[in-house]
Amino acid sequence: MNYYVGIDLGTSSVKALLLSGDGESVASVTKEYPLYFPHNGWSEQNPGDWYNQTVASLKELLSGIDAESVRSFSFSGQMHGLVMLDSEDNVIRPALLWNDSRSQMQTDFLNEDKDFLLDNTANIAFAGFTLPKLLWVKENEPDNYAKISKIMLPKDYVAYRLSGSFCTDVSDASGTLYFDVENRCWSKNILEKFGIEEAWLPKVLESDECAGTLKADLAEALGLSEVKIIIGAGDNAAAAIGTGTVKDGDCNISLGTSGTIFTVSDKFSLDRESAIHSFCSAGRNYHQMACMLSAAVCCNWWVEKILRDGYDEVLSKEDRLGENEVMFLPYLMGERSPVNDTQVRGMFYGMSLDTDKDDMSLAVLEGVAFALRHSIDIIRNMGINIKRSNICGGGTKNKLWLKIISNVLGIELLIPESREGASLGAALLAAKGIMTAHEYEALESKVYKTAETVKPEDGLTAKYEERYLKWRKLYPAVRGIN
Repeated sequence: MNYYVGIDLGTSSVKALLLSGDGESVASVTKEYPLYFPHNGWSEQNPGDWYNQTVASLKELLSGIDAESVRSFSFSGQMHGLVMLDSEDNVIRPALLWNDSRSQMQTDFLNEDKDFLLDNTANIAFAGFTLPKLLWVKENEPDNYAKISKIMLPKDYVAYRLSGSFCTDVSDASGTLYFDVENRCWSKNILEKFGIEEAWLPKVLESDECAGTLKADLAEALGLSEVKIIIGAGDNAAAAIGTGTVKDGDCNISLGTSGTIFTVSDKFSLDRESAIHSFCSAGRNYHQMACMLSAAVCCNWWVEKILRDGYDEVLSKEDRLGENEVMFLPYLMGERSPVNDTQVRGMFYGMSLDTDKDDMSLAVLEGVAFALRHSIDIIRNMGINIKRSNICGGGTKNKLWLKIISNVLGIELLIPESREGASLGAALLAAKGIMTAHEYEALESKVYKTAETVKPEDGLTAKYEERYLKWRKLYPAVRGIN
């Protein structure tokens, strides 16, 4: 039996998953590492911690496994982080992470010419992206900037330490804001304008391409023989592989603390008006991604802080679906996609003396569903036909919420049998990188299974269409109040 390892480098921990050739997730090991907040809005990590804990997880995962049976490693990684190395491959300073917001001034500066960014990268600037962070270092830490010999993304640093190969993949590179998404290469216009030397940047590969082999000393320490290092993908692109969201028109909704919509397209497209990301995908095509900041966290806030109760107790009347007069804007932390408004906040609207807590609880669920629909509509207007979607994340435990989302979006929702997501996607990329097309197709058929399907109901979908059109009027009415 052959085995393939997926390494998911997250923000708080690394998870290594062992996938067998018959499609079974055999085992996984998770190792945590610290996160540092030197100042308000700053978020940093030591790249050495990623590497050390990755090696520790691999030692534990592969203990007792036959050396010849482990064929390849691949990666899923937290995106956008800035890792800088000097000419001797020393880390210059702690990595600036995706959730580091210190570069807002640089972000605002970049967005003064959004057309230039869209023409050359297909995206506008966010403080989470890599380019604003690099400009912050240039302006605030010139001595560190002067030392730069290599610039890397988090997963690529670990791949470099494991293999010695200086590479990245198209999906992760798409989130740097100096990558030409349409043409799948570094943007020469961006590099020239901001003085970034292309020699600092890694070779760009497709996500299933081989970056090199595991260093001999590491292979010996892990009790392995030759192991291929497949470069892998950014976390959302890897999660799409893990859920089978790989073909033109496929969609995956992640219903976690935040909410993410990920759609796949064979053709490049971009939205010039809203905060919908257009990135390269891990399946050699493209994807559009929308991220709302508050999804399941809205439910946690409402239940734990306001009601101090649970949804099973406070919401029992399904006959209110589609007829609730109370509406909720789920912008508790501002919003990213599609309104891109950091100042807007959440609100309830439509309350009367007849309103009770069930109405408001239902409104919270519906408000998140309507916000997902807002991004879905924009993606559909880009020419992407979404007929059904995978859905994953902690919010899928609430069956009533799934029914609401299915009817608000007017599509079937498929709950995958496997809950592994990004780590499984990384393991599949490890397999794809060394398998024949026929072998990989056979593996996919064993992995991609649906545990449950939720279907919309014609009558309820029509009711929610009417409610959604009213909900869409709320944000324009409150925009700019703060």
